[in-house]
This record gives sequence, C-alpha cells and structure tokens, in this order.
Amino acid sequence: MFVLNGTSELKRVLVCPPTYLEEAAPINEISKKYADQPLNRKKLTAEFEQLVEAYQQAGIEVEQQTATPEMTNAVFARDFGGCVKEGYILGRFKKELRFPERRAYENKMKKLGVPKILEIKEGYFEGGDFAFLTEKVIAVGIIDRTDQKGFEELKAGLAHFGYEVYPVPADPRYLHLDMCFNLVDDHLAVAYKEGLPAAFLKLLEKLEIEIIPVPEEAIFKHGCNLESLGAKRVLSLKQNTEVNKALRAHGMKVIELDITETLKAGGGPHCMTFPLQRG
Repeated sequence: MFVLNGTSELKRVLVCPPTYLEEAAPINEISKKYADQPLNRKKLTAEFEQLVEAYQQAGIEVEQQTATPEMTNAVFARDFGGCVKEGYILGRFKKELRFPERRAYENKMKKLGVPKILEIKEGYFEGGDFAFLTEKVIAVGIIDRTDQKGFEELKAGLAHFGYEVYPVPADPRYLHLDMCFNLVDDHLAVAYKEGLPAAFLKLLEKLEIEIIPVPEEAIFKHGCNLESLGAKRVLSLKQNTEVNKALRAHGMKVIELDITETLKAGGGPHCMTFPLQRG
C-alpha cells in the first residue's frame, strides 16, 4: 500500500532541495510580487533543511529528488502528480518552466518502486489540485494548472480503482486547490469557504468535514498550505498565528515551520511534499 488517504499516518515523503530556485519566476500571483527580487540562497537551504528535520523528528522517512539547473521549481515536489493506495498518477504540467520535472520525477518514482497507475496525456493536471476527502473520495481543483480535460482523464482513470473524483473550480488567482483548501484531520479542513463552489461545500457537509475558515488574503500567505502528518499532527507556518490557534483549539498538534523565503516562489509545506506512503 502506498497512500491510503490524506490524513492517516504519514510514513514516507519525497522532497527536492531548492538548489536552483534563484529567483521567484513570475508564474503565479505570489511569485509575481517578488519577480525582481533574487531569493536568499542561504535562507532557502536552511528552510528546506528545517522541513526535512521536521519530518525526520516525526519519524517520517525522507527521500530526495536530485536538483538540476533546468528544474528551477522542483522544490514544489507535490505538483508532478498524485499518489493513491495502488500507486501514483503522473500529471502533466501547464507551464513550460516545469516541463523537465515530469520525466525526472517519473524516473525517481521508478527507482523508489512506486508503480505508475495512470498518466495524464491530453489535459493538464498538477498535484497541488489533488486532495483526498476520504479513502475513496477525491477532490480535484480546476483552478489555474489543472483543466477540464485533465480532470476528466484523472476521473476516468481512477474510476477503474473505485475512486469517486469531484471537480472544484475556483478563481485562477488561487493557483492550486491546496492554496485555498486543505484537509488536516479526518473531519477537519482549513479553507477559504467563500472561494469554493456551493456543490463542493455541500459535499464537505455530507462527509461531515468541519471547516476552519480563513480570509481570502490568507491564501496568498500560505494560510491553507498545511501538511497533515496523521495522528492529529500538522505542519504549518509560524506566521499562521490565527490558523494555528484554531487548529490547536480543535485538538491538533501544530508543528510550526519558520519558512518565509521559499514562500516567495509561490508554495508552502504542502507544495514541497509528495507523499509516498501513508496509512
């Protein structure tokens, strides 16, 4: 078994150091703000090491992708695809900047012994849009990097394995679903409710998933970009003071990361993590 769902115990992850993330390429709303500012190499490295250390201290095995000059944004390992119990889905990037990552991550997954059960070939699909709601129910954002065709390919492919896949259209400025919605425990999520479609909110209600609400500006400060470790533990950012307070009030153990530089490129802890084994 590889990844059972989105909130059971996380056991193994794949990450990539930000070795060549030298400036915030303006490919999303956040990175546009820092497009003319070179990123602090020393700080980027320290933040990545902090993430790795947090996983290791939590007893989670960390695998690393080798960084190469042509893969500037590979630090956001989540985006090359998705992983379920049976194996992984190879996505398809929309931005040319990220094209070299696809085969590199495919080769890495082969080396790690994770079978490819599905490949998106016609549309676009990125892993930041992939979210388990239960073991057999998956939400997929159709926001900026995943399109309708990619969603349909994913839905049809996963139907063979018994998964129900639901679309979540939202404002393209939000980039990925994990920027405006994230499940942190079996029946608890953090989200900007007003930016999510009514049909999706009804589905969450049906599945008895409670939402900790955040304002729209929290999206662009990575207030929703959290990583569940299972057993009521979650990685969050130190700057998410209100979100972290609310999570603790719901019985969650919040592990705070003091990450600020990597965020300028447009991604947080969830974006930086591809789950390999959970359950």
